[in-house]
Amino acid sequence: MNALTMLIGGQDRPAANGATFERRNPVTDAVVSRAPAATPGDAIAAVEAAAAAFPAWAALGPGERRKRLLRAADMMDRRTDEFISAGAAETGAMPNWIGFNVMLAANMLREAAAMTTQIDGSVIPSDVPGSLALAVRQPCGVVLGIAPWNAPVILATRAIAMPLACGNTVVLKASEACPALHRMIGTVLEEAGLGSGVVNVVTNAPEDAAAIVETLIAHPAVRRVNFTGSTHVGRIIAQHAARHLKPALLELGGKAPVIVLDDADLDAAVEAVAFGAFFNQGQICMSTERVIAQRAVADLFVEKLAAKARTLRAGDPSDPSSVLGALVSPQAAQRIRALVDDARANGARLPVGLHGDGAILQPAIVDGVTPEMALYREESFGPVVTVARVDSDEEAIQMANDSEFGLSAAVFSRDVPRALAMAKRIESGICHINGPTVHDEAQMPFGGVKGSGYGRFGSKASVDAFTELRWITIQSGPRHYPI
Repeated sequence: MNALTMLIGGQDRPAANGATFERRNPVTDAVVSRAPAATPGDAIAAVEAAAAAFPAWAALGPGERRKRLLRAADMMDRRTDEFISAGAAETGAMPNWIGFNVMLAANMLREAAAMTTQIDGSVIPSDVPGSLALAVRQPCGVVLGIAPWNAPVILATRAIAMPLACGNTVVLKASEACPALHRMIGTVLEEAGLGSGVVNVVTNAPEDAAAIVETLIAHPAVRRVNFTGSTHVGRIIAQHAARHLKPALLELGGKAPVIVLDDADLDAAVEAVAFGAFFNQGQICMSTERVIAQRAVADLFVEKLAAKARTLRAGDPSDPSSVLGALVSPQAAQRIRALVDDARANGARLPVGLHGDGAILQPAIVDGVTPEMALYREESFGPVVTVARVDSDEEAIQMANDSEFGLSAAVFSRDVPRALAMAKRIESGICHINGPTVHDEAQMPFGGVKGSGYGRFGSKASVDAFTELRWITIQSGPRHYPI
């Protein structure tokens, strides 16, 4: 059992009132982490520590910031086994998923390190004689990062890596479902020598989340907010940020469609959909939730996907026969079951599934989904993929866009110009041709449209989000005034 502290101003800190909360293993129900239940005063202390550290961190040359971030990346890699142990216990995820998280998170730190010399401005032609006009990017101040549990190391590191590269200091509000993992990221960055208060980690009990988040956003020193999580909570975050006139970067829910055209390589499409829909129990914002198959190939596609799904077993991540791991909680499984039961009651067929026990749910395929079913529109966030059949490219595009979400999508076709024409019309921030909806690289612009949020993470795309663009002029000659 991990007994945790918060990281505030470079110091290990309990909650001011000594309160704690427990995180239990979703499969065994054993207590795996006991973390401080922060008070609003603790949240304020974390912001004040970040504000105090900001001038020195912002003043560092880009080479020094790069060196420290690279050191942190190497340290993160070396602690992969520790991350895996904590991640499997807290979230029920498979070791290979947590290991991938660490690898990509370390690369995000390296990509951020490479960007420290790319945060540039421009000279703007001026009509005023003798005036040199500059567009200059400068650090904002304190950035608040709020990260979820489902891709725990990737998304928490993403919340802080580019803000740090841009010269900001950070407060990370850890997820209540994986406080040990998120605290471990703070430990790595602190031990890498970024400086006391440059990164601060706050943990809170689930029932205190709203008060802690509101306190953090309201603090005058917090200049930017970034949040990854559900669309429901993202709207609340956006409202708080707007109330205080603070820009927010939001990466929210998804209902990712895969369009399978009549000329698609079905075997390639099946492999991509099985991975995108079932890996990590479908608990990824980019997870494939919907297959939109043209009628000519739909039956064969479902047959092949069902055969593949039957080879994939969910289970305790410590079980060598488990491939998909467990859900984050038994309650998540209950919600997913309700969605599938509703679809079945309204006429859907289940070529595979739905079987499970507690937080473990085996893959399910729901064929014949229609708009009358809740599963047609709601994000399942589980190992469930729906199949709908269409007759034309136009109908496929219309159905892909018939969603409040717009994060990731994919099109499978041997005719790349045909697929590209469709990809351009799909309302999503990300679209892959002949590839899975689950795909992330540190340098790519990552984010969604519609109910999936706004703004973009990822190296150059993040620079705009985490810097102030200022207009500065230098008058080098006499200036004419009208009075």
